[in-house]
Amino acid sequence: MDIDAQKRAAAACAVEFVRPGMRIGLGTGSTARHFVELLAERVRGGLPVIAVPTSEATRSDAERLNVPLTTLDETPELDLTVDGADEIAPDLTLIKGGGGALLCEKIVASASARLVIIADESKWVPTLGRFPLPVEVVQFGLAATRRAVEAAAGAPGPALLRRTSDGHAFVTDQGHWVLDVALERIPDPRGLGDRLAAIPGVVEHGLFIGLAQTVVLAGSEGVRVIERP
Repeated sequence: MDIDAQKRAAAACAVEFVRPGMRIGLGTGSTARHFVELLAERVRGGLPVIAVPTSEATRSDAERLNVPLTTLDETPELDLTVDGADEIAPDLTLIKGGGGALLCEKIVASASARLVIIADESKWVPTLGRFPLPVEVVQFGLAATRRAVEAAAGAPGPALLRRTSDGHAFVTDQGHWVLDVALERIPDPRGLGDRLAAIPGVVEHGLFIGLAQTVVLAGSEGVRVIERP
């Protein structure tokens, strides 16, 4: 299977976790989009569910596919969230935020009884850090916040402001900017997460620690389901 087929296979496996009447969080990104499409097929077949999207892009996809939607204000407790990840460590600690929705993704994941991560096998790594760590920040005082982030992370290079293809600063759905921090290796994700969270100007970081219970990983030899140790 090519990478996109692996993503689809992982999403197809995750759809099997959905039960009638569930309140579901819908992740953001190319892999999560497959799950939304497959869930919509089940909905058209009569499966009753209601879902909370983690981004405007996901909301648009779900509305187009007629997946019933709600909000966390209306439905503050969710049964299941299915989302992708940029990197997955063996203890199921994650790096997320490559799609720019890490704040809402973490809020929705935290409101869920179960977080299932779907991914192709390239996302499985022995140690987090090769993928640049996204850090969502407020626009005010960017230079000071960036210096503090680089110091807290021990970054070997600059924390780069994420930009769109036309060169403008990427803006999240909540009006924030994103710094991508190249670290190469993160030996202590929890310690780094604590240091980043303490910085004024940091809204959220892309380390998801203790949130994922299950990973559905698709590869050249098929799909495997990994539960948190």
